[in-house]
Amino acid sequence: MHNKLTVPLTASLWALAAIAPPAAAQAYPTKPVRMIIPFAAGGATDVVIRIVANKLPELLKQQIVIDNRSGAGGLLGMELAATAIPDGYTLLATGSPHVIVPNLYKKVPFDVLKDFAPIMQIGAQPYALTVHPSLGVQSVKELIALAQKQPGKINYASSGNGGAQHLFQAMFVSMANINMVHIPYKGSSQVRSDLLGGQIAISCVGISSIINNHKAGQVRIIGVTSAKRSPELPDVPSISETVPGYDAQLWIGLFAPSATPAVVINRIHQDVSKLLQQADVKTAYERVGTYVVATDPKVFGEYVKVEFTKWGKVVREVKAQVN
Repeated sequence: MHNKLTVPLTASLWALAAIAPPAAAQAYPTKPVRMIIPFAAGGATDVVIRIVANKLPELLKQQIVIDNRSGAGGLLGMELAATAIPDGYTLLATGSPHVIVPNLYKKVPFDVLKDFAPIMQIGAQPYALTVHPSLGVQSVKELIALAQKQPGKINYASSGNGGAQHLFQAMFVSMANINMVHIPYKGSSQVRSDLLGGQIAISCVGISSIINNHKAGQVRIIGVTSAKRSPELPDVPSISETVPGYDAQLWIGLFAPSATPAVVINRIHQDVSKLLQQADVKTAYERVGTYVVATDPKVFGEYVKVEFTKWGKVVREVKAQVN
């Protein structure tokens, strides 16, 4: 008699174990989720993340608390996320600086490839190589020719040492084999106003921030940084059409601290993927010059490794290391 009871009891325990993961997935989240953005509010990456974060509570049924922690190019927010409890209640929403900044410093308090679990990429944003009309160049080819004639005489501006604007241009200079001088600013708004005013003649900025000025003829976008042309600027060639192999985009993605349960990663991935298919989200992305990209955790993880290696090489080539 005793033995007969054991069998169904054991079977029912196995059955319970089998249904545990979906039940756990349904249980998460039971409280608000903190999303750390390692940049100041209002920047290119922050704006895209908020499009998703503002709508995510509809599906998660919990509030998303955005925590902007800027400083040290994003290192402060990254460290905060890397050391957070891996329970799914702290996420990191970031962009390309995630793989650029750790290459700039000799000592970083975390391992960017091991201390974060990739969830997904949520977008990509090409930049625009832009010149002031006073420079007198109409194309990437003409800019290269001018720089070859005047080595070390032509300046390009960026929002600061080691940022995406700096490295996207430094990679162009390196691959085009020209000598131009980098002028770092303390932010992108000042770069944009000096570019419009003609105080600087060349910069590489987010398409959304300069497209209207380009259409008005105040500045000229001569190339986009993505490998393919931008749908918003079909007449503007990509830099790669002149400099083969050039490809630089600001990607935006979500991570969790490593060791975060797979059910959490899958739930966030599933809900955000649904959001990215919504027409209003696509429209909001278009307004800020961003493409919708939705990859799974594995694909995103591989992409992050490739990007880390690529930007590490650029940082070393242009000697952009900070310490």
